[in-house]
Amino acid sequence: MVRAKSGTVVFSIMFLIVVFAVNLISAVNLQVEKTSTGEVLVAGLNKPVVFDLKITNLGAEDSFTFYTYDYSVAAPVGTIYIAQGETKEVQLKLLPLSNITLRGYSTNSYFIKGSDGSQQEGKLTFKIIDLADAFQVGASDIDPESQNAEVYLRNRENFDFGQINVKFSSPFFSDDEKIDMGPREIKNFTFSLKDSNLSGLGAGFYTIKADIDVNGKSAETEGVIKFVEKNIVTTTKKDFGLFINTKVIEKQNAGNTFEDSETVIKKNIISRLFTSFNPEPDNVERQGFNIYYTWTNQIKPGEIFTITVKTNWLFPVLIILLLIAVVALAKQYSGTNLSLRKRVSFVRAKGGEFALKVSIHVTSKHFVERVNVIDRLPPLVNIYERFGGEQPSRIDHKNRRLEWNFESLAPGEVRVLSYVIYSKVGVMGKFALPSAIAIFEKNGQIHEEESNQAFFVAEQRSKDLED
Repeated sequence: MVRAKSGTVVFSIMFLIVVFAVNLISAVNLQVEKTSTGEVLVAGLNKPVVFDLKITNLGAEDSFTFYTYDYSVAAPVGTIYIAQGETKEVQLKLLPLSNITLRGYSTNSYFIKGSDGSQQEGKLTFKIIDLADAFQVGASDIDPESQNAEVYLRNRENFDFGQINVKFSSPFFSDDEKIDMGPREIKNFTFSLKDSNLSGLGAGFYTIKADIDVNGKSAETEGVIKFVEKNIVTTTKKDFGLFINTKVIEKQNAGNTFEDSETVIKKNIISRLFTSFNPEPDNVERQGFNIYYTWTNQIKPGEIFTITVKTNWLFPVLIILLLIAVVALAKQYSGTNLSLRKRVSFVRAKGGEFALKVSIHVTSKHFVERVNVIDRLPPLVNIYERFGGEQPSRIDHKNRRLEWNFESLAPGEVRVLSYVIYSKVGVMGKFALPSAIAIFEKNGQIHEEESNQAFFVAEQRSKDLED
């Protein structure tokens, strides 16, 4: 009995050794080496994470399939035949079976299964990111005097995005581009800058945005643009107008920093009386006969500070012309040897006739001799031959003329000649009397002076008398 049991044990052990040897020969025996690095899965993009594997079959020839529990195998599709001792390069592509919430590095198991059902497990580590984290956008420094901006978009990952649409936007420019973006690729762009976009922007750091669209999946990434400091202040002066002179001073800050500006205008003590300012100066200082007006202010980037100075010479010119006229008249008046001034006034007659009193003031400026004053009567009137004061030397009824003769007149001597005229016919409207004439001698030379022409409005004067 003991010998029988011993034989059975030995047989069982021999059987297990044979089975183990058979399984050892037919089990999956692969050497797997990952040759790729930096594998990335972009969440929500529906693109696989890709691994490059180098597989050497250390066991018997066989056909192999790949599978995982959390991902579907997009490649390789079906089985891969690898002979004994053969090495093949395989690209393993995995797609998530559901929406992935995890971000960062993840390690997952995969299995290589032989035709007999035996399998070999391996592990793969890769990074899971959002679309926005895959890109970096930036630009070179922008100078206010530059014409272009250099912008770049970098694929930070080992991932082939294929064709993408990207929209760049910043305070300086905006544009749309359609490009192919391969793994770790950098694309450079040049955008034109417009003065209108730069105007009003101060120096400093600004945000540049890139809106990226990949197969309907959108994301936004941001970068920084440095707007370098530049001091550019231009001054423009305009001067126009003769009698009303206008000066316009414009200071424009074409740079991107706040600039302190000082403007000084000089006026003399005469011109300042006729000058106005807009805006009013901040400081006024007098030095001798000159007045200095100062404006001090801070000009913002893109701002234009305007000073308008108006000097109205029309008023002083009119004053000067008036003075010249007065001087000329005074000189002319003082230059005359004899002056005649004729006046007329209404006289109420007893018989109701229309009557006027005519007065002629003869004023001698210098000594004159043989003075003959002649006055003419207007039509339709008669003279009342009773005179007060100087009597006429001659009355010529035919020629309707009166004459007064004086042997001489001393300087400053005044003679008043007056007479009354009347008409039985009523006179209406404006009544004009002719000028009187004086003929005289001065230093042996004959001279002649004429008086003013007197007027009388009959209707108006009559109404005044009735009041």
